[in-house]
Amino acid sequence: MSGYELIYFPVKGRGQSIRYLFHDNDLQFTETNCGEDFNTKWKPKMVFGQVPCLKDGTFDIVQSNAILRHLGRKHGLYGSNENEATRIDVMNDGVEDIRGAYVTMIYTNYEKGKDAFVQSLPNKLGPFEKLLAADAESKNGFAVGGKVSFMDYNLVDLLDILQVLSPGCLDKFPAVKAYFGAFLKRPGIQKARNTDQFKNMPINANGKQ
Repeated sequence: MSGYELIYFPVKGRGQSIRYLFHDNDLQFTETNCGEDFNTKWKPKMVFGQVPCLKDGTFDIVQSNAILRHLGRKHGLYGSNENEATRIDVMNDGVEDIRGAYVTMIYTNYEKGKDAFVQSLPNKLGPFEKLLAADAESKNGFAVGGKVSFMDYNLVDLLDILQVLSPGCLDKFPAVKAYFGAFLKRPGIQKARNTDQFKNMPINANGKQ
C-alpha cells in the first residue's frame, strides 16, 4: 500500500482520532492542508461540502466516523465478533453525541455556554464509566474485547479535549481515567503526541478550547 492521504484543516478537530489511528498502527499517510481556498477549491469537491476527507487510492471517503469505520474494517480494528462490533458502534455513537454538543458550544456559544456544558459532563461521562468499569481490560486501555478498536482513538481524543476544557473532569470517573491513562501509554499514541504538529496544532479553528 502506498499510503493514505488525509485532507483536512491544520487543527486537531475531527482529524486527530484519524491521525492517532495511523500513528498507532504504523500506517503511512500524508496530509493536505485544505485551509487555503477551502470554499472555492475544496468545498465543491466534497459530497457534503465538509472535511476531513480520506483518500484511499482512488476511493474518497468523507465524514469522520465513516473514515474511522472504514479503517477499522480494513485493519482489524472492529472487534472480534458481531457483538463486539456492535458495542464498538454503540460507544462510538456515544462519543459523537458528546463531540457534537462540544462542537456546537465551541463554535456558536462558547462564552455563554461553556459553564453549562462543563456542568453537564458528569451526566455525559457516566455511561462511559459504567461501560468501562464492566470490562476488566479497560484498565489496560482497551474499551471492548481486550483489543484496540477504531473507537478507542475517537474516545481518547474526546477525553483529551474535555480535560483541556475542564481540567480534572475525569477525577470522579476512575474507570474512565484509568482507561485514558493506559491508552496514552501506547507507543504509537506517544509518538503522535510528541510530534511538533500535535504540540503546535490548535484543537479548534476558532482558537477556543
